[in-house]
Amino acid sequence: MTWFIEALKKYAVFSGRARRKEYWQFGLFSGIIALVLVILAVVTKSSALFALVGLFYLAILLPGLGVSVRRLHDVGRSGWWLFFYIVPIAGPITLLVFNCTDSAPGVNAYGPNPKEVDGVPAHA
Repeated sequence: MTWFIEALKKYAVFSGRARRKEYWQFGLFSGIIALVLVILAVVTKSSALFALVGLFYLAILLPGLGVSVRRLHDVGRSGWWLFFYIVPIAGPITLLVFNCTDSAPGVNAYGPNPKEVDGVPAHA
């Protein structure tokens, strides 16, 4: 949950790098929260809860884009690669591979490796 909060704190930060853990935990907790809200909205048939689902998706739009761009930076790719999602089949598969790839070692064009502290790999 701390990585989800960390991504929310960096609400519209598109610079720097994000570890796999930050990216995937943001996606996991966003999905869980959205699923709970949708189930509650469907069960209660409450228009207010359906509106809340829409507001939630709107609220996580910028943090989601930010963590996605920072994740691409971590593997040495530009954030513009997100537009590759519009290419059918190959785009999403390629970006999934990028998001599953380990961090580029050391400092790259987007900053220092978030997994390393003073050049020594962190064990977290």
